[in-house]
Amino acid sequence: MVKKMGNALQEFIAQETSAGIILFCAAVAAMVAVNSALNPHYLAFLDIPVAIQFGGFEIAKPLALWINDGLMAIFFFLVGLEVKRELMEGQLSSVEQASLPLIAAVGGMALPAAVFVYFNWSIAENINGWAIPAATDIAFALGVLALLGKHAPVSLKILLLAIAIIDDIGAIIIIALFYTAEVSSTSLMLAGVGTVILFVMNRMGVVRIAPYVLVGAFLWVCVLKSGVHATLAGVVAALAIPLNAKDGSSPLKHLEHILHPWTAFLVLPIFAFANAGVALAGLRISDLMAPLALGIAAGLVVGKQLGVFGFMFLATKVGLVQRPAGVSWLQLYGLACLTGIGFTMSLFIGNLAFVDPEQIETVKLGVISGSVISGVLGYCLLRFASAPDSSVKTKPA
Repeated sequence: MVKKMGNALQEFIAQETSAGIILFCAAVAAMVAVNSALNPHYLAFLDIPVAIQFGGFEIAKPLALWINDGLMAIFFFLVGLEVKRELMEGQLSSVEQASLPLIAAVGGMALPAAVFVYFNWSIAENINGWAIPAATDIAFALGVLALLGKHAPVSLKILLLAIAIIDDIGAIIIIALFYTAEVSSTSLMLAGVGTVILFVMNRMGVVRIAPYVLVGAFLWVCVLKSGVHATLAGVVAALAIPLNAKDGSSPLKHLEHILHPWTAFLVLPIFAFANAGVALAGLRISDLMAPLALGIAAGLVVGKQLGVFGFMFLATKVGLVQRPAGVSWLQLYGLACLTGIGFTMSLFIGNLAFVDPEQIETVKLGVISGSVISGVLGYCLLRFASAPDSSVKTKPA
């Protein structure tokens, strides 16, 4: 059993690290498209109208919103599956296992938000972006960690994975509580009916995936029309999927295994390509110093480091948790830097926080600059921390 869990964890990390490379390529492709003669075609592509109509019922959105509201619901569905598995039998299934990453993740969400608010407190139109630097991109972070190869302890990778998963839980809660538009009571009531049906099927022992998918699609439409962000329907549907069946199979793990490569290598790269393009023409240093961009970048670079490492250090010193075996403080600090790679989740929250195109462009600038600095700094620190110690030499007799 333990061996199977270890193999599953290794496969998960391997896919995430490969996905980080694909995400990077998608982001570069977006930057090239925006800053070349392809710009009009790129913007026209994202603005293609796409509609689904059944009688008088219609959902009509430009392609970019279908990506952000539809494809990302699949990503959040996978996140929900991962969260449920980790809580029930994984790295978060006991207080002892969950304490260190939970404390680190809380610090890694609170302090970046505080740093952002510090730079934007007096600017009312910016303050809604406070949650943007609180997120961590697990694929990119594990991708950078993978560059260290065997120099990075497995316990460090597991800790980063656990922190990122708790971070995702926090992001889901934040989106539900703070980034919800005007609510349609009728649609919300229908969404509640769909939720009840999902969990009744779970309690009745339904293990076939198809009924959950059908009810989940109904739930997504209701949530989309309710004013609550549609991606949250993915999380709710995922929590209803049974972890274990009476015949010994695991519908949840089977579905997670099927969805993970599609999400890692298709859904997230498409999202990155649609959202990571920043126009560099006319860009000045002063643009990076604008409160919105600076607040996001500083939140990711400074806030994440202080929050994740500071909370772990204090919790260890007062005896609440123990430092992972075989991991140095410098390695933990390097890991804290890697959690400042916000990218996918930060861009996603930025699109929820603002509608002004200029603000969204500034968000991209802050997210990309902060994520790049965090990734490079984290890699350098971990590389240095993992190198053979040549500074300690024995004195000659």
